[in-house]
Amino acid sequence: MKYRRLTDIELGKLENSFIQFLVANTITGDDWAKIKVEKPDEALKLIDIFSEMMFETSLRKIEYLKFSEPKDIKIFQCGAESMTLMVLAADDKTPVDFTQPFDTKQIMQYTEGLSIYRSEKIYTGNREQELFKMLESGCLITDGLLFGMLEQLYQ
Repeated sequence: MKYRRLTDIELGKLENSFIQFLVANTITGDDWAKIKVEKPDEALKLIDIFSEMMFETSLRKIEYLKFSEPKDIKIFQCGAESMTLMVLAADDKTPVDFTQPFDTKQIMQYTEGLSIYRSEKIYTGNREQELFKMLESGCLITDGLLFGMLEQLYQ
């Protein structure tokens, strides 16, 4: 598999989409009930195909990811061919914890103890698979507000 099988909870939240997927594959509710009992391996294969579709669709839409640690926050702008990283890092003396909710205006009062870094990289493999690995490692999908602010401050 390219990604992973959706959990039962995730499948439950996507129930309507899964039903549409089954219908598109000419599988009725009765057929599905029968497949799950009589051919569990085939049922898992169908869930795997659906999982791949859902992940692929969702991953294509991602524009920004963030990863927060107590003393730094990384914001990734996820382009089609490459990724741009903006890092806001605090020194040990600056009393911030980026893993907690924060107000950017409040954080910027510590200008002496903050550094901003920027870098770019081209994806080493498939964009969506790379983003998936990042999500599985703790990144969260975010908007581009903080990225834009950091980019302006960096220049």
